[in-house]
Amino acid sequence: MKITEVRNFTDSELAAKKKDAHQEYFNLRLQQQTGALEKPSRLNDLRKDVAKLETVLSERRLGLKVKSRPVQKPAAEKKKK
Repeated sequence: MKITEVRNFTDSELAAKKKDAHQEYFNLRLQQQTGALEKPSRLNDLRKDVAKLETVLSERRLGLKVKSRPVQKPAAEKKKK
């Protein structure tokens, strides 16, 4: 999930997704403790998704306006002299 996608959600969608993500994280932690977790990298991805959701909720609660960044183009290769 990208931060630009998260910023397009409504407040109720953000709250619902945050609740679902916390529940999934809890279930994955239980699987990890029992040794049944097949994809450990999912824990990190989910933790980062929760952080993005909480960041956007916090921005909205504080009334912060976030400017979207322009897409950066790759740097031109240096010419050899």
